[in-house]
Amino acid sequence: MATIESLQAKISKLRAQAEAIAKKDTSAVIAKIRDLMEKHGLTTADIDAHVGGARKGGRKLGVKAATTSPASTTKYRDPKSGATWTGHGRAPAWIANAKDRSKFLVEGKAVAAPPAAKKAAKAGNDVRGPQQAKYADPKTGATWSGRGRAPAWIAGAKDRSKFLIV
Repeated sequence: MATIESLQAKISKLRAQAEAIAKKDTSAVIAKIRDLMEKHGLTTADIDAHVGGARKGGRKLGVKAATTSPASTTKYRDPKSGATWTGHGRAPAWIANAKDRSKFLVEGKAVAAPPAAKKAAKAGNDVRGPQQAKYADPKTGATWSGRGRAPAWIAGAKDRSKFLIV
């Protein structure tokens, strides 16, 4: 009876053989495609244009549909990884926390300017997230925004105005 180790060794050999055959077949197919493209004077742009225009019914044969709509064009590119984002949907991690997204813009892409200022919060609406410091401890330099539980250095003070940051 065969052991687990011998079966795993056979499996790994078969996988390696399968990968080698697939690589060989792939390179042969690519060579044929290149020859046909050279023979007929085609470029990848010609193929993309033809495939994009022929696909009105959606995806066929498991191939992703090529879209040419302006909404799906790349607007942002990560300079480190080369990853792209169209500006629609959830922002990827590399741009999500960026305050100025213009440094990620792809050359030649004009994006409408953001609104000049945010609307002022209505009375009773709380602003979430980190707040600007309003109070500072002159001894330690610690700061407090005035929201949430007061720190010990200001909690017992009757007059908090001496801690205000001007």
